[in-house]
Amino acid sequence: MSWFQRKDKKVKDGEKKSVPDGLWDKCPSCSEVLYRPEMEKNLSVCHHCQHHFRVSDSIYVGLLLDKGTENRLFADLAPQDFLEFKAVKRYSDQITAAHIKTGEKDAIKIYRGKMDGRDIILGIMNFNFIGGSMGSVVGETVSRAIKYAREKKIPLIMICASGGARMQEGAISLMQLAKTSTWLAKFAKEGGLYIPILTDPTTGGVTASYGMLGDVILAEPGALIGFAGPRVIKQTIGQDLPKGFQRSEFLLEKGFIDHIVHRSEMKEKLSLLIELLF
Repeated sequence: MSWFQRKDKKVKDGEKKSVPDGLWDKCPSCSEVLYRPEMEKNLSVCHHCQHHFRVSDSIYVGLLLDKGTENRLFADLAPQDFLEFKAVKRYSDQITAAHIKTGEKDAIKIYRGKMDGRDIILGIMNFNFIGGSMGSVVGETVSRAIKYAREKKIPLIMICASGGARMQEGAISLMQLAKTSTWLAKFAKEGGLYIPILTDPTTGGVTASYGMLGDVILAEPGALIGFAGPRVIKQTIGQDLPKGFQRSEFLLEKGFIDHIVHRSEMKEKLSLLIELLF
């Protein structure tokens, strides 16, 4: 039996059509294959199951602040390797790599702007910068944002996304929990309005401080929210955890958060809360 050979029949392969990288994403919740440009038009939310993908700070700026009103604050702060920490990598090298990757000095940005014509302070954490970890710069930046909102008597909104305190700064990172909590207590005592929005993931020291100290605590659907991760908890207590443990829906049921808000409804919900409470 003779097999058909392309080269024997002088059949030429046609030009292969290449598909550009990054055009498709697979939803981790429902496994739907999504066309990225269409998904981005939908605020990076899966149209099939409403899974909220992690997004950059620019998405939240465009979503929440009136166009052209944003003014960035406290952008000059940068982390230092106080302890000359070294594990698999030097901390100083991690800072440099994160700066190259994100173009930012640390894991948070603060803006002053308007939401439906009202002045607000908006903080947005960046999980892509060393896992959104809270070190001295994040703690100082959040504290300055609280003090600024307190001085100007305007509401403060914080988009939280963090893996926890930054272990590379040791006790200095842990001090930020007390520092931010103290300023929030003063802000609340004087009638300030603070609303944190917990996104996927919000864990560790951020959950243990300003993530859970809001007058009203909001969360995006399906966000992982907790102190320690579910794997660590399961290993510690030696028991299987409830279905959906540490997700927004579970925490709403148990009373840890006040509302779950779809990304497309976030600005409307926040405007209503500010109108009612401030």
